[in-house]
Amino acid sequence: MLIKVYSSAVFGIDAQLIIIEVFIDKGIGYHLVGLPDNAIKESSYRIAAALANNGFKLPGKKITINLAPADLRKEGSAYDLPISLAILAASQQITISDFKEYLILGELSLDGSVLPIKGALPIAIQAKKDGFTKLIIPHANANEAAIVDGIAVYGVKNLNEVLEVISDSGKILPVQLNTRQLFFDAYHQSEFDFADVKGQESVKRAIEIAAAGGHNIILVGPPGSGKTMLAKRIASILPPMSLHEALETTKIHSVIGKVNAVGLISQRPFRSPHHTCSSVALVGGGGYPQPGELSLAHNGVLFLDELPEFKREVLEVMRQPLEDREVTIARAKYTVTYPSSVMLIASMNPSPSGFFLDENAPLQAVNEMRKYLAKISGPLLDRIDLHIEVNPVQFEQLSSAEKGECSESIRKRVIAARNIQLERYKAHEQIFYNAQMQTNLLEQYCKLDAKSLTLLKKAMDRLNLSARAYDRILKVARTIADLEAEACILPQHIAEAIQYRSLDREGWLA
Repeated sequence: MLIKVYSSAVFGIDAQLIIIEVFIDKGIGYHLVGLPDNAIKESSYRIAAALANNGFKLPGKKITINLAPADLRKEGSAYDLPISLAILAASQQITISDFKEYLILGELSLDGSVLPIKGALPIAIQAKKDGFTKLIIPHANANEAAIVDGIAVYGVKNLNEVLEVISDSGKILPVQLNTRQLFFDAYHQSEFDFADVKGQESVKRAIEIAAAGGHNIILVGPPGSGKTMLAKRIASILPPMSLHEALETTKIHSVIGKVNAVGLISQRPFRSPHHTCSSVALVGGGGYPQPGELSLAHNGVLFLDELPEFKREVLEVMRQPLEDREVTIARAKYTVTYPSSVMLIASMNPSPSGFFLDENAPLQAVNEMRKYLAKISGPLLDRIDLHIEVNPVQFEQLSSAEKGECSESIRKRVIAARNIQLERYKAHEQIFYNAQMQTNLLEQYCKLDAKSLTLLKKAMDRLNLSARAYDRILKVARTIADLEAEACILPQHIAEAIQYRSLDREGWLA
C-alpha cells in the first residue's frame, strides 16, 4: 500500500515542501531514498523502538521510503514522525489513509516522545502558503509556529497525542495565540542604561547620531575608557522593533533552534562574538549553510570588541554583507541568502600599548601604531560611518553622584528622528533609515548649499577621503539634521559629520 505524508525542509530562512512516500510490499528490507543524510538514515532504529514502545510494530516486509523531491539534499531528524505515521498507515495499523490536510514534523525519542525541531516558524509560514490547514509539530515548538495566523497548530508531546489529533477526537486542541498582544507582552526594557555612564558626553552624542540613522560606529580608546560599557547600552536607545521586524528576526533564530520559550523575539538582538571566531561563524556557511553572527544580529547590534584582534580574512568577508545588508552563501546545487541589516559597533585600542601616543612619541612607536591600525583595511573603515575617540573619564566625573541622561530620554529623540526618516523613505522599498540610503538617493535627500559644498570639498582634499567616505559624511549629516528636525542640511551639520572621520585624519597618528 502506498501512503503520502507531507513534511518540510528549511533552506536558508525559507521552507520547502517535502513529500514522504511509503510503499510496503512483499519481501524484506528497509530502503530509504531521496538524498537523506545520516540522521535520517538512522531514523529506522528510532522509529522501530518508538513504535514498539507504543503498541505498534515495524512491518516485517519490504518498506520503501522516498523523500521527494529526490534531487534535494535532506538533513536532520525532523522526519521521524511523518515517516512513522506513513508506515503505520501503509501497514494498516491506523485507519487514516489521507494526510493532505496535515503538515507533520518531529523527532522521535525511543519511548515515542516528540522532541523539538529547528525552523518551526518558517515551516509554519510556508505550510500556510502551500494551503495546509493543520500543522502537527513538537509541543516545544508550538508557540513559535502558532505566531502564524490562518493555520491550526497542534503541539504534541508523544506519538499517542499525534494519533489523537489525526483521529480528530477533540482531546488535543490547536494552540491559540494573539500575536500582537504577545509581541507587546514579550517586550522588555534593556537592563543597561546610559544613566550609569559618567562623563563621555561627546561620545554619547556620537552614539545618539549613530542610533538615529542606523550608522556603523567604531570606538577608539585605551583600556578602561568605557568602550564596552558604552557599546552594551546602544541597544537601549534604539527604537522598538516593529512586529514585521520581530517576525523576521525570529525566523532567523528559528533556523538554528534558538527561539525563546515565548516563541517571539521582540528585543533587538545584541551579538558580541569573540575575536577568535572564524569567518563561517561570523557571516554564516558550512556544509549545510547556517546563519552566522552577522545574520543573528539582524535588526539589532553586532559588537566586535578589539577589532584589530580579529583575523584580517574574517573582517574582510564582512565588507560586502555590510554594504548589501544580506549574506549570500553559494553551493554547487543551491544558494541561500540570509538578511544581515545590522548596526555594527566596533571598539579598539589606538596602539599596541593600548594608549594614545603623545606628541613627543618616538618615530618607532608611531610606526608600530600605524602597523596596528593597518590590521583594519581601508575599505572596511570606509563602511564605518563614525570614528570616535574615547578618552578616559576624569576622577571628578567618576566620583560624582550626579547621574547622566537616561536611555529613555535619548531614545525619544532617536525615535523622533527615525519617524522623520520613515516618512521620507515611505515610497522606497526596503529603505527605512539614513544608513540604508543608496547613492541614487543622496542627490535627492542630501542636497547641500554652496557653503556646505565648499566645506566638504576642503575636507575631502585635506583628508584624502574616498567616494564611499563622502557618502558616509552626507548620510551622517542628514541624520544630524533630522535630530534637529531641520529639512535642509546646514554647514554645521556637515562640520560635525566631518569630525566623526577621525581615522581618516593624517595627523591623528602623529
